[in-house]
Amino acid sequence: MIEAIFWISILILVYIYLGYPLLLSVLKKLYSKPVQSNDQYLPKVALIISAFNEQDVIVDKINNSLQLNYPEDKLDIWVVSDASTDRTDQLVKEVGNDRVHLFRLQERRGKTFGITTVMEQVHSEIVVFSDANSIYDSNALRELVKYFADPKIGYVVGHARYYEDQKNASARQEDTYWSFEVKMKMNESAIGSVVGGDGAIYAIRRSLFRPLDEEDINDFVNPMQIILQGYRGIFNPEAVCFEEASPSFMKEYWRKRRIVNRSWRGLWKNSQILNPFKTGLYAWQVLSHKVLRWLGGFFGILVFLSNLALLSNGKVYVALFILQMVFHLVAFTGYLLDKAGRKAPFLINIPYYFDMVNLASLQGIWDAFRGKKYVTWKTIRQE
Repeated sequence: MIEAIFWISILILVYIYLGYPLLLSVLKKLYSKPVQSNDQYLPKVALIISAFNEQDVIVDKINNSLQLNYPEDKLDIWVVSDASTDRTDQLVKEVGNDRVHLFRLQERRGKTFGITTVMEQVHSEIVVFSDANSIYDSNALRELVKYFADPKIGYVVGHARYYEDQKNASARQEDTYWSFEVKMKMNESAIGSVVGGDGAIYAIRRSLFRPLDEEDINDFVNPMQIILQGYRGIFNPEAVCFEEASPSFMKEYWRKRRIVNRSWRGLWKNSQILNPFKTGLYAWQVLSHKVLRWLGGFFGILVFLSNLALLSNGKVYVALFILQMVFHLVAFTGYLLDKAGRKAPFLINIPYYFDMVNLASLQGIWDAFRGKKYVTWKTIRQE
């Protein structure tokens, strides 16, 4: 029994990180769903920028938005201020452009509540969601909206990247992880729909938006709602924006813990998404890309504990246990170096990042089980 737990847990981990991406690549070659695009399709767009105490970046963000390569008469900009207490609101007003609208919440209720509330006043055909620190490539909007020429497309996700000159150890590890993610998202799009959105840059059809609970994470729950309405979601790596990296592994840990907590809660409120008779391949994609990966730390613990119980069963188990111990000791070394503010070699940061992400995911799920909700938070620059 213990041997079965050990080997099944290993197989699940191999499936999560190697098997699923490989299956996506194979399926893409065997079965790709066509999608229409039209570079001349230029519908009315509302760009919603979520902001809380963003006085350091909000003017740059608005100026960037006003300069995007998109017809001026077809783009409105909404800054949703989550009861900011700094000069954010004043700076938005001082821009003095009729296309820029300030929507202020009178009490702090979080990003998702702000989005749901402002959507009552937004009537553009396409809505793009963004963060105050996300600077768009000049053609980002055109790249997002061109796929809405296909009536089957309900949302389009862009590619958020880090500034090259600001990459620290945490950012480099996240970049490595994201490069892996980009390939998967492209393959998911090819065979059906990309799983989830990206709060920095994703677009939807206004008609498909449904009100969200304030504890929902909008860029995961909102796409699920759209899939359940019978539409597809596409990832376009050419729709690019740039943002700051998390300055440390520990801040990245808290960010991921919060994201998994909110995503886990949102998933089970929309559990129909896991019904393959309703959502087809998307059910398998969500299970593989999200659920099993969030539980990766649990399977890692099972591997470790069952391996410990099997040490007397032969040299193979002893060798595998030693490898695990070395891996986690290296990860712990990375943690100690990070805590001391010292730069660790790339090879140390790999296991550190792996263990950190899995621990954050497990604790995010545990937070959800004990009823903890994350509604408001500070950005990585404010923490």
